[in-house]
Amino acid sequence: MCGYLLLLCQLCVYQTSARARPTEPANPQVYRNQASGFCYTILYGWVDRTNEMGEGPEGADGGKPHSRVLLAVFERPPQAQSSELNSAVIIASEPVTAYQGLKTAADYFGPLAEVTSAHGLNMQGEPYDVVISNRHLARGDFSKQVAKTTIYQSTLVLLDKGSVLSFTFIAENPERVSNLIENLQFGACRKS
Repeated sequence: MCGYLLLLCQLCVYQTSARARPTEPANPQVYRNQASGFCYTILYGWVDRTNEMGEGPEGADGGKPHSRVLLAVFERPPQAQSSELNSAVIIASEPVTAYQGLKTAADYFGPLAEVTSAHGLNMQGEPYDVVISNRHLARGDFSKQVAKTTIYQSTLVLLDKGSVLSFTFIAENPERVSNLIENLQFGACRKS
């Protein structure tokens, strides 16, 4: 699954320039995951590429649990030509058994940091605890210098029912990443 996150980064690496964005979405869509009890409000106009980034062939692994992309949304189509970073949100699920010795959500950042650093993203410090809607998640922040700009990625991780849930947010600055994270909710979701 770390490969999915890196693929996302490769699709999103464009030079960025700061620009004003609306703070409130008009007519947002909401992705709901009842099994894990969370929802994500997708900003108006964002492009859903979940199916294109989806899981591998069914049954190829003998019925064992496998990694799945639950949500993959981009600010604009990944193939669109632009000189700006294509902000993105990726939510994925992997079996805990895919990672030997994984006991806490923070442990996931060991393998994730290895994969991301191989692609130029450096982890900024150690993972730390964040609380969203009374749920504790581990958060790791990454950055990568590209030409004259910096790409920012934050990944939130939760262990839930034998799965690792990873919530990855990519944007052109830390404030924009924080704005994207604010659309994640656990428990009862806001009405849209």
